Amino acid sequence: MTLTVQPVTERLLDDLAQLFGTNEVTERCWCMWFIIPVKQFHAQGSAGNCAQFGALAAADAQPMGLLAYQDGEPVGWCAAGPRSRYVRALKTPTYRGGPPEDDDAVWLVPCFFVRPEARGAGVAQALLEAAVALAAAAGATAVEGFPFSGAKRRSGGDVQVGFEPLFAACGFEAVRAPSASRVVMRRELK
Repeated sequence: MTLTVQPVTERLLDDLAQLFGTNEVTERCWCMWFIIPVKQFHAQGSAGNCAQFGALAAADAQPMGLLAYQDGEPVGWCAAGPRSRYVRALKTPTYRGGPPEDDDAVWLVPCFFVRPEARGAGVAQALLEAAVALAAAAGATAVEGFPFSGAKRRSGGDVQVGFEPLFAACGFEAVRAPSASRVVMRRELK
C-alpha cells in the first residue's frame, strides 16, 4: 500500500468531502468546531460548516490541514494551521494557548480523522509528521496539540484530538496537563 499526504487547499475539497462523508461527526463538523463560536457552529449545520470551510480554504494563505491517501483513496485528515486560526480552541479550559503574540508563529494540530479500515497503518503519524513539516516550511516556531493523555482508547466524537503516544512518537513533549485526561504537547521548531 502506498500512503501519501497532501496539504488541503481549495483544490482538494472534493476529496475531503468524500472522506468526511464516511462519518457523521466529520460530515457535520468540517473541522469548524475549534474555529467558530459554538452557537454559529450549530446554527449553520453541516452545509454551513462545509461552505465556511471552503471559503476559508480559498482565502487562507496556509492550507487548512492535510489529507492522507492510501492507494489514491482519501483515508485520513489532520487539521493544522497557525494557532490564531483556532479562536475557539484558544478559549477552552483544555487548551488556552500561550501568549497571544505567539498565535501566528505557533501552529496547532487540533483534530484528526482516520477511516476505521485505515487505522493502525501509520496514517495519523504520517499526517502529524507532515503537519510539522508544513509548519516548519511556513516559518512556525513550534507546533502544539492537546491530545488525550496516555494511550487508553476512547470512543465518540472527541477522540479526534489524538493521543499522547502519537504526539510523543513525533517528537512532541508534554508542557502541561490541564486535566487528568488531557495534555498539551509541543514540538519546538526553532
